[in-house]
Amino acid sequence: MAEEKLTLIITRQDNRDSAPYEETFHVNYRKNMNIISALMEIQRNPVNAEGQHVAPVQWESNCLEEVCGACSMVINGTPQQACSTLVDKLEQPIRIQPMSTFPVERDLVIDRSRMFDSLKKVKAWIPIDGTYDLGPGPKMPENKRQWAYELSKCMTCGVCLEACPNVNSKSDFIGPAPLSQVRLFNAHPTGEMHKGERLNALMEDGGISGCGNSQNCVQVCPKGIPLTTSIAALNRDTNIQSFKNFFGSDHSY
Repeated sequence: MAEEKLTLIITRQDNRDSAPYEETFHVNYRKNMNIISALMEIQRNPVNAEGQHVAPVQWESNCLEEVCGACSMVINGTPQQACSTLVDKLEQPIRIQPMSTFPVERDLVIDRSRMFDSLKKVKAWIPIDGTYDLGPGPKMPENKRQWAYELSKCMTCGVCLEACPNVNSKSDFIGPAPLSQVRLFNAHPTGEMHKGERLNALMEDGGISGCGNSQNCVQVCPKGIPLTTSIAALNRDTNIQSFKNFFGSDHSY
């Protein structure tokens, strides 16, 4: 009895400057197989559907349990995580492409600098003074902690940026993930000290005004983060901040 095969049509690219092309592969099927497993089969035996030995397909992955966000790619037209996408739930043939929002380095490997630069722009971190023990920090109210924890699940996978029609090569919009991180760090008792700076950054070019409210981001987020809720809250916060700026109030609050 012949072994059941999967057909994968992969968009490949030899380097950043070369043109993309499609290549078809057949791999042996296993129950509960994920996309990473299929790519690993190709890596072990890089022979395409025409029987030609080719360079192994390149991709990124790390945790393999939907935590790191490194294996984001477009699978059958939907941006998602390759580690948690099971082939049993996909139509054949399976089409795999790199996310188009980011520059392609090679095959399915992309350059996420755009997203990381946006996180730097909005200071998506909690600043700490010194390296000595400062003792226990201020407590966060439980009702705030609960929704803040949901925002902290972001793994910077870039899927929401890929799904957003306003994030593209003709726009400098920072995208949903960095916006939501502003709300997260502004909610932190220590991070709140820089609330004004983050909100002012959102009012600059490429900030919150670039959101077209398509709501694609919340539909594709693998962690179910309420991104549109964060954006709505930040619209209110930036309006308040603009009044404070106009009347000369302290920008840190």
